[in-house]
Amino acid sequence: MVEPPYSTPAIIRDVARGGNSGYRRGMAVSRLVLTDFRNHEDAVLVPGPGFVVLSGENGAGKTNVLEALSLLAPGRGLRRAPLTEMARQGGSGGFGVAARLTAPPAMPRRGALGETSPTPNPSPEGEGLVDIGTGTQASAPERRLVRINGATAAATSLAEWVSVLWLTPAMDRLFVDAAGERRRFLDRLTLALSPGHAHHSTRYEAAMRERNRLLAEDAAPDPDWLTALEARMAEHGAAIDAARRALVVALAERLAAQPEGPFARAGLALEGWQGDADALARELAAGRRRDAAAGRTLAGPHRADLLVTHLGKNQAAHLCSTGEQKALLLGLVLAHAELVAERVARAPILLLDEVAAHLDPGRRAALFERLEGRGQVWMTGTEPALFEAVPGGATRYRVSDGAVSVE
Repeated sequence: MVEPPYSTPAIIRDVARGGNSGYRRGMAVSRLVLTDFRNHEDAVLVPGPGFVVLSGENGAGKTNVLEALSLLAPGRGLRRAPLTEMARQGGSGGFGVAARLTAPPAMPRRGALGETSPTPNPSPEGEGLVDIGTGTQASAPERRLVRINGATAAATSLAEWVSVLWLTPAMDRLFVDAAGERRRFLDRLTLALSPGHAHHSTRYEAAMRERNRLLAEDAAPDPDWLTALEARMAEHGAAIDAARRALVVALAERLAAQPEGPFARAGLALEGWQGDADALARELAAGRRRDAAAGRTLAGPHRADLLVTHLGKNQAAHLCSTGEQKALLLGLVLAHAELVAERVARAPILLLDEVAAHLDPGRRAALFERLEGRGQVWMTGTEPALFEAVPGGATRYRVSDGAVSVE
């Protein structure tokens, strides 16, 4: 995997101690290196802190760049693909993604009516730095490695440094797909506000898999071991549920308070199990025979579903038109990005794949205006003309057959 030069400036140590720094404004990718990733043999991008536009024909490798960026967050990336599929065919057998994250200069803050005001005490470019390397080695192509400032780290720790949110064409069916897709979407939103959510999710799923395995065995499982696993599930499951519900409440309140605009307002609710750790532990213990017969665990936060409604029409999202669903999803993602920037003073990196293709010129302009000054935003499209209304200062790249060049 790629191993970029690492450094640990004083600003990073200050952040670790909870100090005030440019990091709190959010991190932007100031350098990205892809090695044997998808169709990119050796790509180097040095974008600015605001809009980054990638244009090129279908199949050129634009979405591959966004997928690489999505690996800066915990999880399997925006495609949820196996690691072995990410390695370039004909390459070394492994791949590398190296990113330098920089706290950008303080940007003007946009008020509720669109007015701007300078942020006091702006910090110079490059004040806060963190280097992230992730990828696989040819000797272990199914094992993901993560390094932060040169030190080996767990993938879940990435959430402590940067928030990455994305919107892809595949998500257009989010409101009509199975509940599992909405849970994953909700967990990505939750992670941006609660970095520990990744840790709780990983521990909960591991304990649930082991419990399901024990219940499926012919021999009677050790009740003490089952109790220990259920206690672990209860502890982490209650934390998962609490974090999700806090996010849903905060985001729903924000969306409800927004005026009607070009992007539909979504009403949100979380359906499914709710309770504390003790309640979940009791329910799991009482449901062992039922779960053994079903071959899976039937109680817990892994059964939750995110319910979304179109507030303007008072209609469930899955009953809305395709265009309305797209507008709901886009409005939801934008409101969440603003909520994150407000709550944790750390604007997320946004990855918007083919976001402009199905928007009329007015909505495109409204989107770019709303995103201006809100952190780093990566966008892809087949035609540069789709992004003519993007404010000046954008970094523009042309992608062709895995090669990336400045537009």
